[in-house]
Amino acid sequence: MANQLRHVAIIMDGNGRWAKSRGMERFFGHRKGTESTIDAVEMGVNLKLEHMTLYVFSSENWGRPSKEVDYLMNLLIEMVVKEIPDLMEKNVKLTVIGNMDRIPEKPRASLQSAIDVTANNTGMQLNLAISYGGRQEIVGAVKSIAAQVAAGTLKVEDIDESLFAKNLYLKGAPDPDLIIRTGGEFRLSNYLLWQAAYSEFYVTDTLWPDFTKEEFMKAVEFFNTRERRFGKVLHE
Repeated sequence: MANQLRHVAIIMDGNGRWAKSRGMERFFGHRKGTESTIDAVEMGVNLKLEHMTLYVFSSENWGRPSKEVDYLMNLLIEMVVKEIPDLMEKNVKLTVIGNMDRIPEKPRASLQSAIDVTANNTGMQLNLAISYGGRQEIVGAVKSIAAQVAAGTLKVEDIDESLFAKNLYLKGAPDPDLIIRTGGEFRLSNYLLWQAAYSEFYVTDTLWPDFTKEEFMKAVEFFNTRERRFGKVLHE
């Protein structure tokens, strides 16, 4: 029997390498990668996922050359504006997780507009991790809980895993069942560190711009072969 797939998270890696292998600048890889992003969202809708979380821009990516960062922010605006009608048609709700305060005003405004427009959609929730870092998210949750304890609105003895999770960005969302990483690297890269505790991890050498719907289904097929134990012994 197939495993229940509610939440897929994707580390979309390899745009720069894809461009370099073709003698192009990294920008071309980022733009080509948007096609794979659109395909992935469509696959998520077709699979009736509850959540899809995409690692769009990490907190560490701010350290890239300013020319590349500016290009990525402009590409983000272009993509969000262009895809709103399709998100509405597919009943997709858009959210952003990460430090929104670091995002420049224009792309932040575009993102907020898309969040507001799709807020009442009831289909798949598409979470864009932008200016996101897993360690920073955990530190933020700790600070939030500490402030509640200091204010007297929370007792220390009431702190448990469930309460901690409610102080993370994806409040109330199921943890990712499957994390897909393109580009062949076997690491999480500071992505969903708390939520990935029992996720199945699928790594492919395929670079993100080459990640087709067929490649996506390979990941789903892999997931369906896994025996999910969550630390328990299922069969003696």
